[in-house]
Amino acid sequence: MKTAALPLEPRLEALQNPLQRYLLATRPAFLSITVVGILLGFALTPSINLLLATATLLLALLAHAGINVLNDYYDEQNGTDRANQERLFPFTGGSRFIQNGVLSASQMLAWGLVLFAVVIAGGLWLIKDCGPQLFWVGLAGLLIGWAYSAPPLKLNSRGMGELCVFAGFMLIVLGTVIVQGSALTPAVLWAGAPYALLVTNVLYMNQFPDRSADLACGKRHWVARLPAQQAAYGYPLIVALTALAIAIPVWQGVLPTLTLLALPTLLPAVAASRALLRDATTPRLLTPAIKQTLATAHLVPLIMALCLTLAA
Repeated sequence: MKTAALPLEPRLEALQNPLQRYLLATRPAFLSITVVGILLGFALTPSINLLLATATLLLALLAHAGINVLNDYYDEQNGTDRANQERLFPFTGGSRFIQNGVLSASQMLAWGLVLFAVVIAGGLWLIKDCGPQLFWVGLAGLLIGWAYSAPPLKLNSRGMGELCVFAGFMLIVLGTVIVQGSALTPAVLWAGAPYALLVTNVLYMNQFPDRSADLACGKRHWVARLPAQQAAYGYPLIVALTALAIAIPVWQGVLPTLTLLALPTLLPAVAASRALLRDATTPRLLTPAIKQTLATAHLVPLIMALCLTLAA
């Protein structure tokens, strides 16, 4: 089976504009997963304040960008990105900005901290109008994003990366709802769960190409702890949990019946499950499955947001 052609990695000679370098270091192509979470949050609120909605979107994107940059820095410190020879760029193995000499490790650290500082400043402005509940949600989100890869916690290396991603992206939905002055009802929690689970599966899938380097450098997430073929079953398990997280609240009357229209958009993830079970030990073949995973993580919350809006 032929592998799909992948984009070229970043090189300093091709990125002479410093603004372009710093922008691309945040991995902007992957920030859209945060946008769909914000849209889902908007669909769960009866009315939208456009100023607060715009601030929420910008701050969430900056937070995600900062987490991406700091993750690259700490993965350079622990050696995993530099040791990664089976990466599928741009999906796994980091941005390659440090390893390819586009930005230094100290520049990436400073850039990540600047992004976090802007998020904190903007978050404090929002808290002034939205109340202390937003403070705890924002604080938890930033702490999770930092502790995911930063010492001494290094939660992903300790098998808690999936929990971090689930919690972090669930907080995006919750924070959006809080900023708009709405209550955190069971409907909000149920609606956020499928989205957070599917983003968790993006991480889970991406760990297979990185598995050898992570093992060599001591990152003991579950894909590294288990034999690759056994670990592959975790992916369809998360897909099944996502389907249940859509169906159960509809059955209980918490979410509208129209929300079931999101279930068919799980089909790309079903196809990715089959590919992973077949090719878990041959990660170079997983590019199509990674793309299917990303597609599902975008489609399901978008369809849910549309259904919730129409039902309202």
